[in-house]
Amino acid sequence: MKGEIIIMEFKEVKIEIYVPEEYIIKLRNELNKIKAGKVGNYDNVISITRVRGYWRPLEGSDPFNGEVGKISEGEECKIEIRCNREYVKNAIKVIKEIHPYEEPVINIIPIVNELFE
Repeated sequence: MKGEIIIMEFKEVKIEIYVPEEYIIKLRNELNKIKAGKVGNYDNVISITRVRGYWRPLEGSDPFNGEVGKISEGEECKIEIRCNREYVKNAIKVIKEIHPYEEPVINIIPIVNELFE
């Protein structure tokens, strides 16, 4: 219904992080320390996909790559990692401490698999 807020209960999320390749191992190791990347009886569970991205740094930015006012493009990696909901804030903190971008792209997506089991 219009204007109605639906609250979903979920235990886990998938965190997507776009990052230069050379930061993957450090990020994986540090996220594992705070219990992200655990699936059942496995840890260090991540998926990595190479992607091409575009961006334009605006006035006032301090870009890791590219020039203010010019559209840039480059390759980076998308990391996908599962995380229990209770550890998400710690995961975001770890990502921001390690990530070289001024404005890292971090997507947090609820996992609702348990609704279908």
